[in-house]
Amino acid sequence: MTNSHNETTEIRPDGTIPWLRKYPQNIDWYASLEARPLYDLLDATVERFPENNCTNFLGKTRSYNEIGEEITRLAAGLQSIGIEKGMKVGLFLPNCPTYIVFYFAILKVGGVVVNYNPLYAVEELEYQIKDSQTEILVTLDLKILFDKVDALLHSGSLSKAIICPFADHLPPLKSFAFKFLKRSDLSFPFQAGHGSKLISIDQLLQHNESFVPVAIDPKVDLAVLQYTGGTTGTPKGAMLSHANLYINIQQILQWAPDMKFGEEKVMGILPFFHVFAMTAVMNYGIAIGAELILMPKFQLDDAMKLINRLRPTIMPGVPTLYNTLMNHPDMESSDFSSLKFCISGGAALPLTIKHRFESLSGCTLIEGYGLSETSPVATANPLDGPVKEGSIGIPCPRTILSIRSLENPESELPPGESGEICISGPQVMSGYWNKPEQTKDAFVGEFFRTGDVGYMDDDGFIFIVDRIKDLIITSGFNVYPRRIEDVIYQHPAVEEVTVIGIPDEHRGEVPKAFVKLRAGQSANAKDILTFVEPKLSKIEWPTEIEFRDELPKTMVGKLSKKELREKS
Repeated sequence: MTNSHNETTEIRPDGTIPWLRKYPQNIDWYASLEARPLYDLLDATVERFPENNCTNFLGKTRSYNEIGEEITRLAAGLQSIGIEKGMKVGLFLPNCPTYIVFYFAILKVGGVVVNYNPLYAVEELEYQIKDSQTEILVTLDLKILFDKVDALLHSGSLSKAIICPFADHLPPLKSFAFKFLKRSDLSFPFQAGHGSKLISIDQLLQHNESFVPVAIDPKVDLAVLQYTGGTTGTPKGAMLSHANLYINIQQILQWAPDMKFGEEKVMGILPFFHVFAMTAVMNYGIAIGAELILMPKFQLDDAMKLINRLRPTIMPGVPTLYNTLMNHPDMESSDFSSLKFCISGGAALPLTIKHRFESLSGCTLIEGYGLSETSPVATANPLDGPVKEGSIGIPCPRTILSIRSLENPESELPPGESGEICISGPQVMSGYWNKPEQTKDAFVGEFFRTGDVGYMDDDGFIFIVDRIKDLIITSGFNVYPRRIEDVIYQHPAVEEVTVIGIPDEHRGEVPKAFVKLRAGQSANAKDILTFVEPKLSKIEWPTEIEFRDELPKTMVGKLSKKELREKS
């Protein structure tokens, strides 16, 4: 499958690329980026740092050599059960070593990884299995996961599943205790009557056949089908090639040239099934020979203990993660000094959260930007160089951003004018799986249309105004929820806020704010309105403010407007 969109057809001269005026001196935007099979990241690190810890999972560590050997054995096992080049293999897993070894084993046999959200309902899983043509699903023997797989096998939606024991990942004493004290959390898949539909990981590892290498064309062959969140309709599978994902890691490596290979530790709180964590935690961490500190599920107290005890040096996260950490009662007494930098992505980073987290942690929090369709990293603020508050930064090497008219996407807008952010670069997907019309609509020429509204300043820094789909049109005027949220976040009693548009008989739509207050703080709707009135125009004032103990979030931790819209 060829990729007609992921290569920039024309590199514009220096004078027409605004971001080159203040591009970091230690980064070459024109850097040569090589396309290679994605598993080369792992193989290179296994060869360079075989004895270094690759994973640290609930107290059990595994070296790169151990992980690498298991991947090769699994690849041979997958070939023995008929997994061939181009076949889709699903990962229905939390963060754990199983995810890593199957991810790279699938890639080595030429298969395509399909990421599945462990929180999906059976109906959502059925849709994605059918749409992606997933041949087999990899999961754990945890009841919360296998009960859904069991239903899929019984209905015929899924043909086969590979089962891996969760307790095998634990240190010996924890493993023993889990099997007996947490027995109610376990399923017993091989007693479910599925026969040959179930394959154990031991069956795959016991095969004596040698792995037969498979030829990979990095620019053509798909590595991952990454399904979008489906907030604007049915989820779509972004087709990400080996080159897309491998080059995106090279772009990140260019962006952080001072990292010490073999010495870093990356905090893996974000779930790997999400493209941000898959790239910025797992693939990047492996590329630099880092130890990956894995959390199967985010628990605030556990995360604080791990950060203090294991001393990670890099922590990618979403804004709500940093907000949650800094509101922990032990935050001020915790030691975050090991962190060299934190990366915020997945959602807009309110300045209030950025400033407060940096003040409490002493760590620089930089904002980046990307989408499933861009592997995902497209822009970031420099680690060493000028940073502009409220900006998502400047384009990564060999990446071009263009601001296009909302009325006519063929028309590029000058600096300072807001329009749709469009992206061209070697990390941009080839299109959506089996959706030619939606693929066509997603591109204007070689540029991917992000659906985000923003503008570029004279120095090439990009500022997001809001998502096009989140835009509220009230009395014919455009109102951007993000602007309202940024102002409400400044109120000292507010911990979280999200704003949506609700129907109004006279104005079409009006803003409604959902607010979660900080522990021990109080405020009412009148207090919030009094606070925002001098900072917002009248049409931006929320007509309703609803207080909640918790705001709905996606599994990756982003505040979910979709759920609020459905219930409003």
